[in-house]
Order: sequence, then C-alpha cells, then structure tokens
Amino acid sequence: MRAKWCCIAAVGAAAVLLAASGCRGVVPAPRLDADIDAAFERVKASPPALRAFLQAMPKGADLHSHLSGAVYAESYLRWAVQAGLCVETQKLVLLDCAAAPDLEPVAAHYRDMLSRNRLIDALSTRNYHLYGRSGHDQFFATFSAFGPAGRDRTPDMLAEVLRRAGEQNILYLELMASPGMGSAAALAADVPWNDDLAVMRAALDDAALDGIVAGVGGYVRGLVAEARERLDCAGAAPQPGCDVAVRFLAQVIRTRPAAEVFAQLVYGFRLARDVPEVVGINLVAPEDDPVALADYTRHMRSVAFAAQEAPQVGIALHAGELTLGLVPPEHLRFHIREAVEIAGAQRIGHGVDVMFEDDPYALLDMLRERNVLVEVNLTSNDVILGVAGDDHPLPIYLAAGVAVALSTDDEGVSRIDLTHEYQRAVQTYDLSYADIKAFSVSGVDHGFLPSAEKTSLRADLEARFRAFEARVMPSGELR
Repeated sequence: MRAKWCCIAAVGAAAVLLAASGCRGVVPAPRLDADIDAAFERVKASPPALRAFLQAMPKGADLHSHLSGAVYAESYLRWAVQAGLCVETQKLVLLDCAAAPDLEPVAAHYRDMLSRNRLIDALSTRNYHLYGRSGHDQFFATFSAFGPAGRDRTPDMLAEVLRRAGEQNILYLELMASPGMGSAAALAADVPWNDDLAVMRAALDDAALDGIVAGVGGYVRGLVAEARERLDCAGAAPQPGCDVAVRFLAQVIRTRPAAEVFAQLVYGFRLARDVPEVVGINLVAPEDDPVALADYTRHMRSVAFAAQEAPQVGIALHAGELTLGLVPPEHLRFHIREAVEIAGAQRIGHGVDVMFEDDPYALLDMLRERNVLVEVNLTSNDVILGVAGDDHPLPIYLAAGVAVALSTDDEGVSRIDLTHEYQRAVQTYDLSYADIKAFSVSGVDHGFLPSAEKTSLRADLEARFRAFEARVMPSGELR
C-alpha cells in the first residue's frame, strides 16, 4: 500500500510544480528523485536529524489553525501578569480579579516554578493525562481558561504565530478567527428557525450586516499592520514571519441556536466577499456537541444557501472530527459527505471518521474527483479523539489519491508546530520525501488566495525547494 500512495503523492507534487513553473509535459529535473530521496531515507534513521531537515524544508501552508489556540500558554501567562489578572486556583482559569472572591493574582503564581508549570498544563494539553481529564475535555476547556489574557492582544498573537511560521520556512497561513460573529448572531437572536431559508434571510437586517462588515474589515487590516510592526517588517531588523502571507477564515460558532448560526454564515460570506484579508468560512466548536450534532444538516444547508451570495468565497468545514465511542455510531455515517455534497466544502478539516461513513470508498472517490483537500491534524486527532497510528485514515486518503495537507489545528494548545506534524507523519507512516513534498505543495495549491497571488506563491515555493534541495548532502545533512 505504501508504494501506491507514494506514487500518487509524487505525481501530485510534480503536477503542481509544473503548473507553477508554466512547463508543459516535462517534469523539472534537479537532483530530486534519486539523490534527495536517498538522502532523506538516511536522515530518517535519526529523529533529531530528521527534525532539523524538516524544520528547514519549505512547508507550503498551514491551512487549519485557530489563531487563539496557536498561541503558547507562556505568552498568555505573561500577558495576564501585565494585565493584572487573577487565577481561580481550583479550576485554574484566568479571570478579572473582580470577577469572584478569593481569586489570587497570576503574578504570584508566575514567580513560582511549580505553580507556573501547573498553569501551563491547565492552559494547554501538556500532561493532561496526569490530571484525570480526557484529552478531549482538556483541549476544549483551555479556550475559556486563557481567554481573558488574550483581550487586546490579537496583534501580539498574530505576530507570535507569524514568527513561528517564518522560522519553519512556511509560506502561507490561513487562520481562523471570529471577529464580529457575536454581533452577527445577535441579529437573529429573536428569529425562529424556518426550513425556508429565504424567509430566514429576509429577516436579517442588511444595513446592520454591512455595518459589522465595515467595522471588522478595518479591524482586520489594522491587525495585520500592527502584527508586522511588532515584527519590525519595515525596519532595520525584520524578524522571521515578515515574508509569510496570511489570510483569515471567518469561523462560525456552530453551538449557537440554528438561526444564529445561519446569521453568522450570511455575515461570514459577506465579510469574505468584501474584505480581501478574509478568504473563506469555517464552522467551529466541538462537532460532538449536542447542538452541533442535532443541527448538522441544517448547518450544511445554511452554508450552501449563504454561499449563493458570494460564490467566490472559500468553504472549509470541520467534518468527521468524531470517532466511535465519542458519539453513537449513527452520527459517524454522513458528516463528511454532507459537508461536500450539500455545503460544497472545498476542504475538510480532520475527516477522521471517513471509514465509518456510508459507502466510504465511493466517498473517497468523490473527494478525489472533486479535488477536495483533507486537512490532517495528527496530534490533535490523537489527543482529542484517541485516534493515531494505524487507526488514523491518513494512509487510506493517500492510497485513494485524495489531496492532503498537514496542519496544526491549535499548535499552542497542543504544544507542537507544523514541523512536528511533518515529523510525526514521516515516522508513523514511513513516508518518503516525495510524500511530504506533496503535502507542502498541496497546502499552497488548496489555499483560498486569489489566483494571481497563488501563482506567485507557487513560484516562491518552487524556488525555495530548489534552494533547499541544493543544500542537502548525501547523508541528509544540510550544507
């Protein structure tokens, strides 16, 4: 099976590089296949050497990353101290000091190594197994635990994520964030659900939607500018990350009442239509939440309806972030299929339960034929779902010729980076250099950038691969 998916991956990588370079019918022939692949096989014998190789290797994109979850706990704690926040010592959540009695200043805990380490554990999934909590519950609990520390820190958050991406030779980020979603949801707070979505749409105030879009558009533009200022991108000593392209996905909170989810989607598509920094939408929050499960088909229909007003906007959907035991088996049978067939998703986030779906091989064929990319998050799937190794469908996707890109999901919460996910994939599934190069290329190819920008990014990626491959010695070490 491995030989089959390696062949598929190599063909996919060559095809994309040909498109990027404008060549016709001839695959570029630097040292790639024999020399680089052999060197890579040698370096795989040493995990530390493999890490160094993958750190330097161009990684086209991280397409599945939540901005707030991408920030490390150490940053949140530092900001909490600066803001004078407190900690509730039983639940270990950060709060305003006036929020409840008997809170203790974060600063006091930050100075003590043991207390600081316990807080880092509480604000991430580090050591979660030591505290009698499932990885699933710990993962989703962290967002409310560190939330207050992120107030007014979004430029710092973005600068941190850009810097880390630049240090790993990542070219492009699509980050999920929810500015304006609360205001959009409020427009439907008193609107009852109606299966006639045109009636639902008529109940929304277009002037109010435009007002939210205008305010958020200015905010997003200012956010990117402030983050790049923090990186000194226009100064004498620009930091890593200044050359990383970044766009945003409007993330809709799927656990709200269905009418509010519909309003968020209408707003999200309009935001992505009118604000160039926002290129797509996504649905977020636990897919196993009772509301998300009960309203799943309503949500897919809502996506399809809202997309009619902005057909150029990208659609990436969390689907199949489920497994047997987490939910009853009937919920595993249709989520990925409906995300594609009803909602028109161009990318699927996670897709872990694909083989539980009805007629899974026909579904795999459909994903391949429609060129739907699966955003694979190996560490996240292990921690949240307990699905890893041979139980993970990554090899099945590859063998079926489905496009795949590795992504981080929430690198701060999971205490990882994208290089780690590449290394984990290589070591778990004995992947070749051609396989991981295909992941890198697919990330750029399936981003939601306008075509001219994507063509430029592809050319940059090809140039970076040529430069990188010229550094690789027969041992796998880098010059």
